[in-house]
Amino acid sequence: MDAPVIFDRKAVKAHRTRSARLQTSVMPILDAAADILMDRLDDVTRHFTCALDLGGRGIMAQRLMARDIPVLSSDLSPAMAACAPDHAICADEETLPFAPHSFDLVTASLSLHWINDLPGTFSQICRILKPDGLFLASMPILPTLRPLRQALDDAELALCDGISPRVSPLPTQQSCAHLLQRAGFALPVVDTEKLDLRYRSLMALLQDLRAAGETNALALRSKTVPARLLFPAAAAELNPDEADTFAMPLHMAILTAWAPSPTQQQPLKPGAFTHTLESVLDSAQPASPTDSKRS
Repeated sequence: MDAPVIFDRKAVKAHRTRSARLQTSVMPILDAAADILMDRLDDVTRHFTCALDLGGRGIMAQRLMARDIPVLSSDLSPAMAACAPDHAICADEETLPFAPHSFDLVTASLSLHWINDLPGTFSQICRILKPDGLFLASMPILPTLRPLRQALDDAELALCDGISPRVSPLPTQQSCAHLLQRAGFALPVVDTEKLDLRYRSLMALLQDLRAAGETNALALRSKTVPARLLFPAAAAELNPDEADTFAMPLHMAILTAWAPSPTQQQPLKPGAFTHTLESVLDSAQPASPTDSKRS
């Protein structure tokens, strides 16, 4: 069954092409996200010999190369692919052009949330990894941008007859874990990180989203010019007390999973245990003062 078309991939590509020349203004955010992934990678003792970086804007590739890991960068936009410091290709994440077992590491820093067929892409990533290869990625998750969505909806309802989708839907931590399991990964782990961001104005937030290539690319987005008062009204909803700044944190799911391999640890089958949980708990309890006196 074909995946539903949620995003206009041509718009996603155009936004990333524009971001290639604007992303320096949001580089502290992109660097912080990449550093979180590299911290996870540093916890792995294995040395990787062939990595693929999906949509890393050249940031992840630089860090991988600094650790002597050969890396190939891939991006939907040719302009963004050109930001890579070494080898790069232009490819669609929904149809990855790589043979099975091509890489022992695949990374993706905040680059997979504009994909229509995310289950299919995860399955492809699992397939192109060598047995026991590592998939390491970060994805924005709810409640990221929820205040912005609510402010725009409320403002548009007050000004117009209805609302138009303006903020991309995002997954939850639980749905990310489910997607990894569904794709066939082994030992999936999904934890969360948060970057505390604050903005002085709605326009400053929208400028950062534009610079990062994160503006509206929904297939059902309105193509008409928004009402003139929409953004001032939404700004008032976001910051009703007119404080100096308002919070807009970036919540991220950090995905760690491995391609299946016979050498990985496997859970015991039911009935194969040699000790009961009760006996383990009893042996772990410290002796009471009475027992000490008796001994």
